[in-house]
Amino acid sequence: MNTGAAEDNEASGYFGADAVQSRLGVRTTLPNDVKITIEGDFRTSTSTVRLRHAFGQYKNWLMGQTWSNYTAFTGATSVLEFDGVAGNAGLYSRTTQVRYTTGGLSLAAEDSKASITDGSASVETKQSIPTFTARYTGESGPVAFSTAALVQQVGYDTGTKDDAALGFAVFGSAKFNVTDTVSIQGNVNYTDGANGYLWRSGTNYYGEDAYVDANGDVETITGYSANLGTSIKAGPGAFNIVYGFTTMDWDDAVDDGLAVGDKHETNTNAFVNYQWSPVKSVNLGVQYGYFEVEKVNGDDGDASRVMFAAQYNF
Repeated sequence: MNTGAAEDNEASGYFGADAVQSRLGVRTTLPNDVKITIEGDFRTSTSTVRLRHAFGQYKNWLMGQTWSNYTAFTGATSVLEFDGVAGNAGLYSRTTQVRYTTGGLSLAAEDSKASITDGSASVETKQSIPTFTARYTGESGPVAFSTAALVQQVGYDTGTKDDAALGFAVFGSAKFNVTDTVSIQGNVNYTDGANGYLWRSGTNYYGEDAYVDANGDVETITGYSANLGTSIKAGPGAFNIVYGFTTMDWDDAVDDGLAVGDKHETNTNAFVNYQWSPVKSVNLGVQYGYFEVEKVNGDDGDASRVMFAAQYNF
């Protein structure tokens, strides 16, 4: 997305189509009640196979790669946009983990997603411990909810210099069924040194967790996000409307003299779509999406996109 002066003479009116979101997977249950899931899709730059899920389950335990425990779909509004809505709950992606679940409570140790910048380039990170996550999911009458928290180490070690800080994050996710045909849902996130778990923050998917100042100290970066949507059943399908934003606070980095003017400060998107199923196992949808970016230096830009999608399940 172009920003600032680059918007003055930008090209528009592009068309594209693909089928890289197609997925193939296998699920099996062994005689000893061990469950195994493997799934892949083709959403890579070369349309080759990408591993999405590869995990095993036995009783309360799960080990392998699947959706992060610090993720919830409870308050997510359905959209055709594969990358989802800014402000969705948590990592909103898959990661390697060991998870224990009892009732609505799940605890996990996960692969770290820490990211550090010195203002001009990324700093190679070092983590000595996994990211620890906890999530609770429940429901009461017409309300379903999920809340989660995490702590992670954010550090670096060059051999001559090193430092580390503790990052944390929390989110709340909820859905309220107003009637049998109308629901309202949304999410709220807050991070401090854990923007790698703040969906659609930063320049590309996730923002930096921290920066290194002139003294070599790791300083964490805070962020917050939210979205709110509604789903309304109509005819053979449903309308979905949602707005979301993500913001990172770069003020301390600016005060410390880092060149972060080109960093994304706020990312916003909004979607309106209609999805329906004309026959069994076939889902269709049409959508309008609006995207906006505001940078630390004040430059901004926006874009619009119309999408059509078809899904065949077998």
